[in-house]
Amino acid sequence: MSAETASYPVTPRNRVKRMHERASYDREAVHAILDAAMLCQVAYVIDGQPYATPTLFWRRDDTLYWHGSSASRMLRHLKAGTPACLTVAHLDGLVLARSGFNHSANYRSAMCFGTARLVEDPEEKIEAMRDVVDRFYPERSALLRPITVQEAKATTIIAMTIEEAAAKVRAKGVGDDEDDFALPIWAGVIPVTTVLGAAETCPRLVPGVEKPETLALFPEGGRLDAALREGQRLYEGG
Repeated sequence: MSAETASYPVTPRNRVKRMHERASYDREAVHAILDAAMLCQVAYVIDGQPYATPTLFWRRDDTLYWHGSSASRMLRHLKAGTPACLTVAHLDGLVLARSGFNHSANYRSAMCFGTARLVEDPEEKIEAMRDVVDRFYPERSALLRPITVQEAKATTIIAMTIEEAAAKVRAKGVGDDEDDFALPIWAGVIPVTTVLGAAETCPRLVPGVEKPETLALFPEGGRLDAALREGQRLYEGG
């Protein structure tokens, strides 16, 4: 990747203005934050009214995908293509200082801009419907019954090429004023992680069916973000 393409372009739309030292426009930095998540918020405007919709999403190269019901207001509006903003945020720590003003949080966030469009090509749509499974659960779509015509009709897939993006990260300790360090007040960081629990088998499972080895990606006690990053690596053929 050349120096010209290693980062997203910086424009008035994606330039981080507050705490700009925490910002990065590097593609790998942005992708790492996206790939550690399943949920995002997609923001757009319909007839002057702003909406922010939570949804599952996935990434293929510089294109983001998400899906929903064909009856969705957002999805119908996107048929002609519309500007959209997709964001992801991870909470990594609670930062308690010696003053209320200096309390903070450790986090990783990414904001991506582009033009959202409906995926209308039948082959691209079916591939995307498989990808939403295989991106998170490697090789699982091959184990499932085929997608029906009715399921394909009831599902709308949206794609958005990332035109501009920014990552913003805080990963440090307490940022108190120098004079406040002498105060007899507890301060510190409480780490936050999303941890996987034990798998709960469906009570109607056919006898003799075992959990696939590919789901070892999600061990009890493991970190969800680490599992999702590894899932993306496998999805990309790494």
